[in-house]
Amino acid sequence: MTTSTPLASFADLHSERNEFLSDAIEGLRANQKTLPCKYFYDERGSALFREICELPEYYVTRTEIKLLKDVAGEIAEAIGPDCQMIEFGIGSSEKIRIVLDALTTPASFVAVDISRESILSVTEALAAEYTELAVHAVCADFTQPFETPPMTGSGRRVAFFPGSSLGNFTHDGAVDFLAGAAKQVAPEGGMLIGIDLKKDETLLTAAYDDTAGVTAKFNLNLLVRLNNEFGADFELDSFAHRAVYNAEAGRIEMHLVSRCRQKVNLGGETFDFEADEFIHTENSYKYSVGEFQELARRAGFEPTQVWTDQDDLFSIHFLSVPTAIAT
Repeated sequence: MTTSTPLASFADLHSERNEFLSDAIEGLRANQKTLPCKYFYDERGSALFREICELPEYYVTRTEIKLLKDVAGEIAEAIGPDCQMIEFGIGSSEKIRIVLDALTTPASFVAVDISRESILSVTEALAAEYTELAVHAVCADFTQPFETPPMTGSGRRVAFFPGSSLGNFTHDGAVDFLAGAAKQVAPEGGMLIGIDLKKDETLLTAAYDDTAGVTAKFNLNLLVRLNNEFGADFELDSFAHRAVYNAEAGRIEMHLVSRCRQKVNLGGETFDFEADEFIHTENSYKYSVGEFQELARRAGFEPTQVWTDQDDLFSIHFLSVPTAIAT
């Protein structure tokens, strides 16, 4: 696929449609039914998430953005000039713009995202605005191994993973993901990552179960997609959104709960639901600063700097890769 935009390159490495169906069927066959949260972000899901970010209960995005702006100069000093940036899950690009504006002559940028339409739109706009920056787009599932295009720049290579999206991984999965990122930026590279902190359970739960019901629509959009894209027959009114904090595991859990006993058809298969049976759609692990730094060390990074907001709601970490790490 080619574009007539100023993008340095575009690589389409993801066949989302077939993977979504197979992942959904596999998840619904399990004793504990699941649907992968990586499929939240189609066009409608992305719009709903932008709406979530504006809600009074959802502190995460506005706290991270303010913190990024407050410490942008220190971040730029840690990264250094002529750098090569790789972002996992670019979203609206608001956060990377804060970083790019603070950096000294950034040389190249690679955006990696699972949503083809979204990544093309956002990176084309970036390339048009940052004309001295070589902007690359890779449509891929960044939770799986992928190749980055050749990048320019004599500075360090730095991965960027904002939004506390690492919280969607299990602890072992987070270590595996971070270890893969360390290899991508080695040798002597770094990683800038946003991590949501442990806090009062009431504040946490409200952020994932807002009074306006936007997060409920966001969660239910997985079923909307399965109906629209694969002819499933989920009755949306027969499922309810639920978000709970599992204090023992240190995570928010999002579910879609069946309101009644029912059957649902998808991909030529029939799935039975009991009343109150749920589909587990997302985990969002929360960490203390020390817990995350230990996780990063297990993955081969060395924690270098950490910044938190004045209320200790959110943290931004800069991690370095030791010279000796294998590439």
